[in-house]
Amino acid sequence: METIVIIGNGISGVTAARYIRKYSDKRIILISAETKYFFSRTALMYIYMGHMKFEHTQPYENGFWEKNRIELVQDYVTSINYETQELSLQEGSPIKYDKLVLAVGSKPNKFGWPGQDLGGVQGLYSAQDLEELEKNTADGSTKRAVIVGGGLIGIEMAEMLLSRKIPVTFLVREGLFWGNVLPKQEAELISRHVREHHVDLRLSTELKEILPDENGRVSKIITGDGEEIECQLVGLTAGVGPNIDFLRDSDLELQRGIMVNQYLETNQKNVYAIGDCAQFDEPVPGRRPMEQVWYTGKIMGETVANTICGNRTKYNPGHWYNSAKFFDIEYQTYGWVFAQLREGETDFYWEHKGGKICMHFVFDKASRKFLGVNTFGVRLRHHAFNTWLTEERTIDHVLEHLKDANFDPEFYAQYEKEIVAKFNKEQGTNILVKKASWDRILNFLKA
Repeated sequence: METIVIIGNGISGVTAARYIRKYSDKRIILISAETKYFFSRTALMYIYMGHMKFEHTQPYENGFWEKNRIELVQDYVTSINYETQELSLQEGSPIKYDKLVLAVGSKPNKFGWPGQDLGGVQGLYSAQDLEELEKNTADGSTKRAVIVGGGLIGIEMAEMLLSRKIPVTFLVREGLFWGNVLPKQEAELISRHVREHHVDLRLSTELKEILPDENGRVSKIITGDGEEIECQLVGLTAGVGPNIDFLRDSDLELQRGIMVNQYLETNQKNVYAIGDCAQFDEPVPGRRPMEQVWYTGKIMGETVANTICGNRTKYNPGHWYNSAKFFDIEYQTYGWVFAQLREGETDFYWEHKGGKICMHFVFDKASRKFLGVNTFGVRLRHHAFNTWLTEERTIDHVLEHLKDANFDPEFYAQYEKEIVAKFNKEQGTNILVKKASWDRILNFLKA
């Protein structure tokens, strides 16, 4: 019987295991040193905040794995011999494979800051990071935390710490919060919102050094401007990088990540890479070489399972989308809305007078083809925007049928008429908002 070994039990590795089992009777071994069972990584913050227990974050019952004949090994892989197709483990016996899937995920970035390895300095990615955060803040001695890096993990950590009444200073190197991703309008909206939640947000501010106390734990940081800020915890949330250090002294082709082709195959025979650690040598047109989000990892897992089970399949991520939450404001994006407009693009931005709800549409200036949307504070239907992008609809069509995309509960305020009225005034158009149609919505779901 052919043995498939998967290193990593995140969304990519577990999806690969599930679909290999669905398509075949192969032996499947799933190795992870993080946790015994797969869990939802995005729910870590809710465990810390007391909203959930760890067992609530596990999508499958513990008996799922034995029932589906997926063998779980909790251990570290220390090295891989690609010629003999054998893995060496830190504690267990070596494991032979016929096919190997590397789904080893990410780890928090460190950029060589002095003091970055002191006690009380940590990232927030793994279950072990959550345990460390509990230890670092359990005794009440954390009077202030400093978070470095203005991305999604940083804002999650800020919300977590504030839930325990720990003041937070947030250092963001850029002049706008998440300014390398969000256009100026949305970045300013979120910056205001973060400050309203009593975060000491410092834009255009870099970390220079982390200083220790007499016990080797963080006592203060020094910014690039020379300011000293006393703190007992430093969160390093300046992005993540592929967790591939243990693979560097091998014949596996690496750059920032593990190099793969469009079939997720590496340069080593019978070895594949998926998820956060995979870097495409020829990205799908219009996509990035590395896409470290939940849904692309899931698609890669299913794709590689098809190939391993005899149906060689190219990676096809479809249209870009993502979602997140900034304290109590939900964010969604569909298609491409870059921080700066590209050549030939134009945009339309609407913001509610309360300053916490907005929609930002990008479309082609000449053809008026809809290209993407950002939304904060309004919940949208993925299927609607996915269909409009696939059908290459115009911005006029999207706004005319905008009610079909609204996924807010029935009694929430509706803003479509206000949005379209502003668009008509700016663009000199006369678009009328059509009533939501269940027939159209059902067609989206069938597409």
